[in-house]
Amino acid sequence: MAKPKPSNSRAADVRQRLLEAADRLFCAEGIRAVGVDRVLAEAGAAKASLYTHFGCKDELIAAHVHYRTTMAREQIGAYVEQFPPSERALRFFDWVIDWAGQSEFRGCPLQHVVAELPDPQHPARRGVTEQRQWLHEQFSQWATDAGCAEPTAMADAMQVLFDGAIAAAERDGAQRTRDARWMAEQLLTSAKAPAS
Repeated sequence: MAKPKPSNSRAADVRQRLLEAADRLFCAEGIRAVGVDRVLAEAGAAKASLYTHFGCKDELIAAHVHYRTTMAREQIGAYVEQFPPSERALRFFDWVIDWAGQSEFRGCPLQHVVAELPDPQHPARRGVTEQRQWLHEQFSQWATDAGCAEPTAMADAMQVLFDGAIAAAERDGAQRTRDARWMAEQLLTSAKAPAS
């Protein structure tokens, strides 16, 4: 008699356990340092389930990036939507300050992916590119809403400021994100379109 297939909910539970285990380990210890067997042990799952749900470690890493970016978009959206559109560019940096101040903060997982996976064609790197494009679009909209004369240039500057703040905060602590917020405020104030 054939073994019954697991229900969709049970299969989804195994997939989620694998994804959450990989996410925790990759963020805490690094992508290259964590092997498939370690993820399986953490998730309490069989090797076959990893290959059934993800195919290979590279696809698991890509799923980790998607998981992280989905959470980040939800958190950023929920945070900035509390404020008027004209304040959201600056309020984004308040969210960054909160994130960097958490005890489990280990820097940006996407920056780590880029550092550990130099091949731009890696499936996880495509997810990083998509997230960066999304964030640039948010910055551009927020800069427009803040009345900036050149919102695309402001979005470019905000992205560089964010990248630097997160990288520095990993090394130096959350003060670097507060410094970035101060710099963002100066940029936004000086970049207002002249009143007509």
